[in-house]
Amino acid sequence: MTYENTIAEASTLPRREGDALLPELVAHLNDHRTDLRQRWAERITEAHLLSSMTPQEVFSEATSVYDNYVEALETGSVQALQHYARDLSERIIPRGVETHEVVGIVLLLRDVLARSLFTKYRDDFELLNRVLDAYEPAANRIANTVAVSFVEERERVIRQQQDALLELSTPVLQVRERLLILPIIGIMDARRAQQLTEQLLHGIRAHRAKLVVIDITGVPQVDEAVANSLVNTVTASRLMGADVIITGLSSDIAQTLVTIGVDLTKMHTVGDLQGGIEEAERQLGFRVSKATDEDR
Repeated sequence: MTYENTIAEASTLPRREGDALLPELVAHLNDHRTDLRQRWAERITEAHLLSSMTPQEVFSEATSVYDNYVEALETGSVQALQHYARDLSERIIPRGVETHEVVGIVLLLRDVLARSLFTKYRDDFELLNRVLDAYEPAANRIANTVAVSFVEERERVIRQQQDALLELSTPVLQVRERLLILPIIGIMDARRAQQLTEQLLHGIRAHRAKLVVIDITGVPQVDEAVANSLVNTVTASRLMGADVIITGLSSDIAQTLVTIGVDLTKMHTVGDLQGGIEEAERQLGFRVSKATDEDR
């Protein structure tokens, strides 16, 4: 099976022997669209789902979901439904809508439509079974498609939020001309270390920095991977034309660096942030003096 065939199969609802009944089912759902859509919206409200949205918003989205749902049944393709589900997720995730709510409303729609089919065909038990055999697999596939699309979009939003938080937690600050400070707070891992290096190099280029003070007072622990990342950051900064001063080394972190064999000759360290800034200003040729009463 080729890749193209696999994609086509994944976006197409499975066909069964009873699928000849699907056009009839679609016609029924279209004919009773207004009543079924209203009933579904009421069930959503009764179940306290999508409570962060107004009744008008719920009804509007219910209308669109219903139409896409029926279209997927009619065409056998879930591609349009996938696109709509992603768009819907993008709109409602910022409103605080949870995954269980999206799954819940789709299952409610499946139930509302199944009950309608039962009412229509209940006098012919054999035909009812054939109808449900045709409807249920397609309905399950549609529910799965919407749920997966929502989860994928939610994961994308979460990754964006994490990236934004990481960026906020490692600000590159310019305190003087050609002098930057990078205070690091919190646990460091490989991903954050990589982002830190990228931010710093971008800051060095943007501000044409000659010296950078990296303060790790707020880092609770440093393992071998983090230590090597710091060394790599220092090396990369030097290649960009900026020297680096590391401040805030605790006694425990210092012992760790010695134990794991980090090449300390590549790291210029100063006890605290204030001392690091003063050392950086001295290297840049700034004259530091205490303010007198007259200056104040």
